[in-house]
Amino acid sequence: MTEATEDTERVAEAASVGTCPPSSVLSRPNQVGVLLVNLGTPERADARAVRTYLREFLSDRRVIEDDSLVWKLVLNTIILPLRPRVKARDYQKIWNSATGEAPLKTVTRSQALKLAAKLAGANGRVIADWAMRYGQPSIRTRLEALVAQGCERILVMPLYPQYCAATTATAADEAFRALMDMRFQPAIRIAPAYHDEPAYIEALAGSLRTELARLDFVPELIVASFHGVPQDYVRKGDPYEQQCRRTTALVRERLGYTERELLLTFQSRFGRAEWLKPYTIDTMQALGERGVKNLAVITPGFAADCLETLEEIAVENLEAFKRAGGERFAAIPCLNDSELGVRLIEQLVLRELKGWL
Repeated sequence: MTEATEDTERVAEAASVGTCPPSSVLSRPNQVGVLLVNLGTPERADARAVRTYLREFLSDRRVIEDDSLVWKLVLNTIILPLRPRVKARDYQKIWNSATGEAPLKTVTRSQALKLAAKLAGANGRVIADWAMRYGQPSIRTRLEALVAQGCERILVMPLYPQYCAATTATAADEAFRALMDMRFQPAIRIAPAYHDEPAYIEALAGSLRTELARLDFVPELIVASFHGVPQDYVRKGDPYEQQCRRTTALVRERLGYTERELLLTFQSRFGRAEWLKPYTIDTMQALGERGVKNLAVITPGFAADCLETLEEIAVENLEAFKRAGGERFAAIPCLNDSELGVRLIEQLVLRELKGWL
């Protein structure tokens, strides 16, 4: 057995058990890793897989801050037995049958591959990968894989433009939990939110202009729908609402829209608590009843299309708008792995890698 083969096997063994070999056995030491992180999806579009996903997601104290016995009872006797069947049907509507996965996973993988191609000229030292906070591939396994490839420095980039403890912070939590089990810990950076970055605002504006030009109708107004959070989270100091409003204001300014022409709403309310308002679904109904016939919706808080954009907005909210009297409705795609979207990620990554390359 050659020395190179022995090293490769030792690296693989170390990665598989959650420890990391010393740099002397790494075939390509001094590499820099970039890990794109998104929320996650079930592994299959069936009730069992959705139940597994929801159990992990809704058990996260960053997501549901209530750790009472009442919540645990509701979760285990009502939500997990009943909700997965409903959500599985929703996932089936958007499932990528060609790849056997949810679109969020398809897009995030493509973002990482295209980012890797763009960074290929950085002295051959940058390795781009991707992970899901909930589900597979996990943050832990991808961090271990990057270290096993020689990455002594890793940038973790949560793909959430606006900071929220239930998204950005929990991704960082999981990364640091993984480090706790590593013998050799790489240096880690967590990329900040980018809600008011000029490159992000320009990408949103450019994408919206392009998509509107493709429509066969002119929207009377545009709705910017962000994922909601409980009001209580904001009262405790989460900057999410402020950052969503800042993003919307900057897009208005960039495109010359007024507050009446570009509305801000919040979607995906869950449970009985008061969430950020106005609610997207209520706004759809109110606009239809008011006589608005032509409408477009953008979702600036999502870096990739997912259940919340492809099913909740493009199906549920479309139906609500039309039931109330609306006629034509356009769900504008997220930036996804478009040239604008990947260029934005590249710019943010290169900014955060300063001093490492």
